[in-house]
Amino acid sequence: MQTTINTSITFSGTGLHSGRPVRMILRPAPAGHGIKFQRVDIRDRDNLLPAHWSLVEQTPLCTRLVNGDGVDLSTVEHIMAALAGCGIRNVLIDVDGPEVPILDGSSARFVAKIVQAGTRRQTGTARLLRIVKPVRVEQGDAWAQLEPADGFEIGFHIDFDDAAIGKQALTLDLSNGAFVRELSDSRTFCRQSDVNAMRDAGLALGGTLENAVVVDGDKVLSPGGLRHVDEPVRHKMLDALGDLYMAGAPILGRYTGHKAGHTLTNKLLRAVFVDDTAWRLEACDAATARKLPGVGVCAADLPMSA
Repeated sequence: MQTTINTSITFSGTGLHSGRPVRMILRPAPAGHGIKFQRVDIRDRDNLLPAHWSLVEQTPLCTRLVNGDGVDLSTVEHIMAALAGCGIRNVLIDVDGPEVPILDGSSARFVAKIVQAGTRRQTGTARLLRIVKPVRVEQGDAWAQLEPADGFEIGFHIDFDDAAIGKQALTLDLSNGAFVRELSDSRTFCRQSDVNAMRDAGLALGGTLENAVVVDGDKVLSPGGLRHVDEPVRHKMLDALGDLYMAGAPILGRYTGHKAGHTLTNKLLRAVFVDDTAWRLEACDAATARKLPGVGVCAADLPMSA
């Protein structure tokens, strides 16, 4: 089924890297519209940015869209994960700056307001992207893979020297509201040394201990500590879901990431789409839709931090 939100939803916050105030409004959109961002602060050229893998500029720090007129928008992965996890297919997103607001560094507040606003079904055929053979990309000792599966799963492995993170691994079937319950409140994370380096480079100016998990060796510096003992790997899975929703349709398949990030996940999508034998676009019936993120999500699924 095709879906949109019932009513407009407004978010206000700061950009993670610029530290600038940002206002973002999600607006209902007709069937077939897809997910599109609009830089409303730019009016002298094309300010529309479809959420599509081909417009992603590869960067290790966030997911950044750039259109043919050079208009860009950064840090779209957390709202994309929320839309994927709530099953939203059609929405127009107005943003009045160069970044999506970081809020608490997770997707929880996006999800909570989407669930509160409610969604509505739309007429028209909904499609999914079925992975029909394994595709894998590598970069050093990191890799990411998509392979056939009967539903949609994400598995992830991370390995950091900092004892507060260390080695973590998790695999989840993301049907039946699992994203909202298990991943949506997991925050972006970084090391204190990385924060210092980014600020010296003029980045992460809007980063605080309130919108990221900051660690230093075996210490978690953010107030309240971790929301999950394995919150870092859960956030990596959240990012992957948002980046994979750039495929243009929900994916039926299994994603596995090993030390992967935004760049590698986008490279994976590019590798999939250059191989016509690796994927198939199909109509999505009701039975298959129940295997995808978003179907059956309700307020009871929301984490306490939302």
